[in-house]
Amino acid sequence: MSNTVEFAKMNGLGNKILVINMRGRNDKVTPQAAIALNADAETQFDQIMAIHDPRAQGTDAYIDILNSDGSKAQACGNGTRCVVQALATETGKKAFTFQTVAGILNAVEHEDGTISVDMGKPVFEWDRIPLAEEFHDTSRIELQIGPIDNPVLHSPSAMSMGNPHAIFWVDRDPMSFDLERFGPLLENHPVFPEKANITLAQVISDSALRTRTWERGAGLTLACGSAACASAVSAARTGRTRRRVTIDVASSPIRQPLTIEWREDDHVVMTGPAEWEWSGMVDPSSGTWSRDAALGAEAL
Repeated sequence: MSNTVEFAKMNGLGNKILVINMRGRNDKVTPQAAIALNADAETQFDQIMAIHDPRAQGTDAYIDILNSDGSKAQACGNGTRCVVQALATETGKKAFTFQTVAGILNAVEHEDGTISVDMGKPVFEWDRIPLAEEFHDTSRIELQIGPIDNPVLHSPSAMSMGNPHAIFWVDRDPMSFDLERFGPLLENHPVFPEKANITLAQVISDSALRTRTWERGAGLTLACGSAACASAVSAARTGRTRRRVTIDVASSPIRQPLTIEWREDDHVVMTGPAEWEWSGMVDPSSGTWSRDAALGAEAL
């Protein structure tokens, strides 16, 4: 078995993604490789999407997802769009079904190049999010940062989109908050036994949000698809918006909004772009890599 495999440096609305082709192999991308890749400025990433041979009948692939600290992630919507674009370029197919540790994801590439991913159903029960203590109403839990009588952030909506999220509602631009300071404290707060993704969400209208996210295991990120889904669902759940919204990801350099629809069948569908940047070869055990100009967008 060769020590190197093809990979692509991609992004989903600025969310830095490495798509690694592990099909035909029995090994995995190691946490050590992930940490090494993230330590290099050229391959720094938010998530690795490792594509493995399908494990379940009727699926196109199994996707193993790693954060930049080497930990496992259950879901990554922006990364899933990158996988779809890579495989669509390789195979000519437009529709895919993936298996992840969080469940089955269905996705389709549209004629305009945008990609829709069915992220499944949201979870609101406190013990399934999970939270460390019981809350009868997880749309507003007791948690705050700052002085008791004048908190900077407070009363987030908590839920899971395959991974735990806390959405703090703010009345000004999310970029004006020191999320780099508050993010680590909130991600690791004892109320979140499996840590949590922390999002600041500003309601622009009943059909538009503006968000910024501190991502569990990755830190301050340019974009986070599952957090966008959690924000949209939580906004509709609390009566702040309708069930279909556009989301302006404040930290993303790509000024194209995500569209999130919380359908009547309870499924959450995210639609947005994906972009290939360059391809190369990588050792999945060590993270040693090389760029290969001969490998194009269809490399995988």
